Amino acid sequence: MKVLLGKDAEKFLKGLQLAKSFLVKDIKELLKIKKYPAVMKLVSPQAIHKTEIGGVKVVNNLHEAQESLNGFMKTVKSKKMKLTGIIVQEYVKGREFIIGIKKDPTFGHVIMFGAGGILVEAMKDVTFRVCPIDENDAEGMLSDLKNQWLVTGTRGQKPINVKLLKQILIKISRLPQKYRNMEELDINPLISSEKEAKIVDVRCVLS
Repeated sequence: MKVLLGKDAEKFLKGLQLAKSFLVKDIKELLKIKKYPAVMKLVSPQAIHKTEIGGVKVVNNLHEAQESLNGFMKTVKSKKMKLTGIIVQEYVKGREFIIGIKKDPTFGHVIMFGAGGILVEAMKDVTFRVCPIDENDAEGMLSDLKNQWLVTGTRGQKPINVKLLKQILIKISRLPQKYRNMEELDINPLISSEKEAKIVDVRCVLS
């Protein structure tokens, strides 16, 4: 099995909107950050759940960015992790979702959709369909969510762009037709708002 992270995994998502990002190799490259807040991420094969090891930081200025980079390097050293890189990414506002593809021995490729980000384990609010799906399937997946406030909004929040999210689900469900060796695809989170939906983090496993 081959595990792809960051930019390597993003290559499979052409035509979908990705959060803007760049790879940092040393502390001088932090000067490339033109807009704050920004998000910094530690990318490593041993850091599947980045938040659990402090591998995701929102930074508001250059000083915080430098501190985060130094902290990531200490984590890598203390945990003896293999470092793929440090990514600096635009800060995206909205509600977090998870989208996944998995090769099932019975059904073939299936697509998963649900509450994403740090809510994945807490809520366990996900739904599945066999790939590929159509618009009715995508509509059903959104309706299946127990936490409908993620779609409709709550306390004055606006609903997300449902039409766009359904289009994304349909496109992702078709990826296994193009990449037969795709064993897994994890998009977590995809951040959606009333205007846009951007993929923030992705991991891909190929046979």
